[in-house]
Amino acid sequence: MPAGPPIVPGVTADHRAPLRHVAATFGVTAAGALWYVLWTVTGIGPAAVSYLPLPLAAAGAAAAVLDLLRRAPLTPPAVRFWRLMLVAFGLVGAGYTVLAVAGFRDTSILPPMPLPAAALAGAGFLTAMWAMVRVPLGIASAGERWRQWLDRAIAFLGCGTVLFHFGLAPVMTAATPWSTQTIVLLGLSLALAAGGITKVAYIRGGPIDRSALRLIGSTGLTGAVVALLLIHGGDAGSVADQAVVMPFAAVLGALAVRRQWQHAAAGRGRAGAWLPYLAVAAVDVPLIAVIPGELTTADRLVIAASVLVTGLVTVRQFVAFRENARLLADKRASQERLEHDATHDGLTGLPNRALFRQRLAAQLERGDATVLLVDLDDFKTINDSLGHDVGDHLLIAVAAVLRRETGTDGLPVRLGGDEFAVLVTDPTALGETIAQRVLDAFTGPLSQHRLLVHASVGIATAPAGTALDSLLRDADVAMYAAKQRGKANWVRYHDGMAQPVASHAQLGGELCRALDAGEFTVHYQPIIAIRTGRIVGVEALALDDFGTGESSLSLLRAFPAAIIKLDKSFVDGIELDPQAPRKPTPGRPSPARSCSSPWPSAWTPSPRASRTPRRRTASSSWATRWARATTWPAPCPPPR
Repeated sequence: MPAGPPIVPGVTADHRAPLRHVAATFGVTAAGALWYVLWTVTGIGPAAVSYLPLPLAAAGAAAAVLDLLRRAPLTPPAVRFWRLMLVAFGLVGAGYTVLAVAGFRDTSILPPMPLPAAALAGAGFLTAMWAMVRVPLGIASAGERWRQWLDRAIAFLGCGTVLFHFGLAPVMTAATPWSTQTIVLLGLSLALAAGGITKVAYIRGGPIDRSALRLIGSTGLTGAVVALLLIHGGDAGSVADQAVVMPFAAVLGALAVRRQWQHAAAGRGRAGAWLPYLAVAAVDVPLIAVIPGELTTADRLVIAASVLVTGLVTVRQFVAFRENARLLADKRASQERLEHDATHDGLTGLPNRALFRQRLAAQLERGDATVLLVDLDDFKTINDSLGHDVGDHLLIAVAAVLRRETGTDGLPVRLGGDEFAVLVTDPTALGETIAQRVLDAFTGPLSQHRLLVHASVGIATAPAGTALDSLLRDADVAMYAAKQRGKANWVRYHDGMAQPVASHAQLGGELCRALDAGEFTVHYQPIIAIRTGRIVGVEALALDDFGTGESSLSLLRAFPAAIIKLDKSFVDGIELDPQAPRKPTPGRPSPARSCSSPWPSAWTPSPRASRTPRRRTASSSWATRWARATTWPAPCPPPR
């Protein structure tokens, strides 16, 4: 392919080429207009000269299309459209060339259009109409396509009725009859105009420039001007049509080609939703025009078209009403779905923390509120050992249990992780009853993996006006207390329950600090057989003076344990020797936590209880087999 001309800054070769064709077609049209003025004033030249501008202008438009197809980057739909337009310009030009040849054969009269010329020109108009029909609208759904067809039918009938009444009907009913070829070609050009206007109005974007399509459709409007000149100008009007009006359609075609060259990427425009209503208003104009006079066949056609357009608009309004109702329903459903997603847990489908707080706040405004906090025991072990998928299935099963056991008595909620809650909504329902139903339901295996799971439940009730966070804190304290009592049970909150929890948390912090500071020491206490005195094992004791330097019994209150093992020396001699001093022996360790004991043991008195025969006899009478030896008055006998 030969290289194109050099690029001028600001003007590309793609833009210069169609401008040359526009200038050529416009020059031919201007020459025809100038000749028509001279012919009208001086009568120069035969009237057959008026037949030359249209074939020449059509050739210029065809050359512009051919240049576009050769050099411009077009998509397949655009290539198909412009190829059809190339054929259309060629056929129209060929038809009017045949008419020009017939006119120069006998210059004394203006000959009627020969049938071959009319056939070629008519084929050109039909080809242009087919090209317009094949332009894609970018509609995918069948419903939207059906609505577009209905809208286009309304618009086409409205435009066609106006063009028929003011353009074609006067030519058909003129006192001097015109040839059938002329009437047919005029009707085709008006149909092309109506179809082009309708098509362009409903194209939102695509491979073909909208302005180019608008210009192609406007070429058919030259038929309306031709009809007016034929009616009011007679033969002189026919000359003006051939020399000036009809060549201007080729100029519009060349301009359309130029617009396609400048079309880079199709934008998304608005569809002509207003066009059906404009068509109703347009069709009323000829309807009003035919009312005063006597009705003719053309007038009856106008009335029939008006009625048909009105009926189609009514159908379209009904379809639009149904479509709007469907859109509103979809929007309402989408809004409800968004609201549900914002207030419900995505995994279990239960209400989430936000909705729970909202409902709880409303409940506290109306009156008393009862809350159950449900925390799964040892769920992390299941999640870490069996995997998150198994854990998710278990959470879904737990949510189903809460829904079933709560029923209409309350609102089950997932707060996050393995923590759930129930807001009691039935004023006659007891929180304890609901909690027990939930715990009973957890006694069997859950989920598709048949897992056993337990839960700890904290219950709290608050009167109206209580702060929401205060009630949740009370329920959380009760749930923590349930876990301390062995899990798999429920506890109701009462006043003062939060203090041990706070103390326990404080003690935990102190123990961690002491461990980091190395304040613990390990002592190994022997375990001996009472009867033989043999050492049969040892017990490791972790001792801490809690920073005091000495043991203190007062510190035992802070230990989070129901039973603490004490050395017998603390109460040495109370039961067996009432006269003995009760002061503890110096050097005895105070609070001691048993870390491990591999040997079985019963209640173990101190060996000091065995220092005298009386005490040794008492120890034996207690049927005690083992004793812890903290200090010994004499060395232990060697083991046998």
